[in-house]
Amino acid sequence: MDTERFELDAPIGVIADTHGTLRDEALAMLEGCGLIVHLGDVGSRAQDAAILERLAELAPLLTVRGNVDTAAWAERLPWRRELVVNGWRLHLVHDIADFDPATPCDAVLHGHSHKARNEWRDGRLLFNPGGAGRRRFSLPLTLGQLWADETALRGAILHLPL
Repeated sequence: MDTERFELDAPIGVIADTHGTLRDEALAMLEGCGLIVHLGDVGSRAQDAAILERLAELAPLLTVRGNVDTAAWAERLPWRRELVVNGWRLHLVHDIADFDPATPCDAVLHGHSHKARNEWRDGRLLFNPGGAGRRRFSLPLTLGQLWADETALRGAILHLPL
C-alpha cells in the first residue's frame, strides 16, 4: 500500500457514511480544509459518485470504500489507505473491525458505526466523524476536523443541524 504525503497548514475535513446524501451544512463545515477524507459508505447508486466530485471541489479528496459502496464507480476505491500529514501517520479504513492493530500509525480514521468517536487509546487516536448523511436511529448527524501540526494531533466532532 502506497503512503500519500501532505504538508498542510489547514485542518483535515473528515466525513463518512453519507449514504447518498450530502448536506449543504456539511459542505459549509468542510470549506477551508486543506484535505478532505471520506471514510466510506458514500452510497450505492450510480449518481452517488457526485458526492465525491462535489467534495473534491473544496479540497484534495481521499476516499476509502465502505460496505454499501457497491456501484461500478466504487470499485476503484481502496479498502484502506495510508497517509502522512505533517509527519503524523494516519490509517483510513471504513470499519475499524478491518483494522490490524499491528499497523504502524498515529491515528485510525474510520466510519461505519455512525457513532462519533475522538479518543486516544494506547497512544493512538481513534477518530470516527460519525454519520453525515441519512440519520440512523437517534444518532446525531456529525462530521469531523483534524489538526495535525508539529506539536499535536487533535480532532473535533462537528454537529450538523437537523
